[in-house]
Amino acid sequence: MKPFLRVLICAAGIGLTTAMLVLGQARGRGAAASARTSAPVDLTGYWVAVVDEDWRHRMATPKKGDYESVPLSMAGTQAADAWDLAKDDAAGLQCKAFGVGGIVRQPGRIHITWQDDNTLKMEFDAGTQTRVLNFDRTKQANGEKTRQGFSLAQWEGPGRGQAVPRAQLGNSSGPVAPGGGGRGQRSGPSTIATMNQGGSLKITTTNFKEGYLRKNGVPYSESASITEYIHRLPSEPGEDSWLLVITTVEDPKYLTQPFYTSTQFKLERDGSKWAPTPCKTAPPPK
Repeated sequence: MKPFLRVLICAAGIGLTTAMLVLGQARGRGAAASARTSAPVDLTGYWVAVVDEDWRHRMATPKKGDYESVPLSMAGTQAADAWDLAKDDAAGLQCKAFGVGGIVRQPGRIHITWQDDNTLKMEFDAGTQTRVLNFDRTKQANGEKTRQGFSLAQWEGPGRGQAVPRAQLGNSSGPVAPGGGGRGQRSGPSTIATMNQGGSLKITTTNFKEGYLRKNGVPYSESASITEYIHRLPSEPGEDSWLLVITTVEDPKYLTQPFYTSTQFKLERDGSKWAPTPCKTAPPPK
């Protein structure tokens, strides 16, 4: 082969290789999957809370001073003992029990939808509250604190991150099983062996106002750290679909150790039972 032909062929080969590399890189950049398209599980739909534990703490307002199973510090105990529903109502603080630290534990329904391809929205009929979960890690909290705070979300699970430790199923003194706080269960799926199949959603929330872990004034402060994992549990065709929400609240002001809860929700067929209500806490029993 003549030298000039050999040079032309080599130049053409280098040019083709470079073009393919650039094209591949461009395709890789263009093919970056959104949070919606890369979701390992579908969390959307109408979900109703199934209260099979902590009945007296969730379905009604507990008596003042009933903070069983919450690892309160001395400051937390003092704040809980000072709770006064009438004063909260008069001061316009009716939504303190419906903030990010307590809203999941309210009995009621959640409507989960995609606001856009990288933002998940959770609407709660209890208190007519809305949470926005941002998958865009470049976003930052700004502005004043709110009841629901600023939430960053990421998919986790097999090949995506750490599975939730078995010890985190239940709260700090509850059972190693679904549910938190109470020690008995009336219904719900069995989850220990299968809850990490398929993946889960991890949520970290900051920039929130102080609120109540329970309706009777059991507090969490603005300095608390709140982390949640939402699992859609595996199910067979014809079986009910379930969400398990595991929440960890760490609060150096009001808690002596992390407070864990796990809350179950069952998928409903449609939104026919969806009924938003304003923030309102019934008086505790006398």
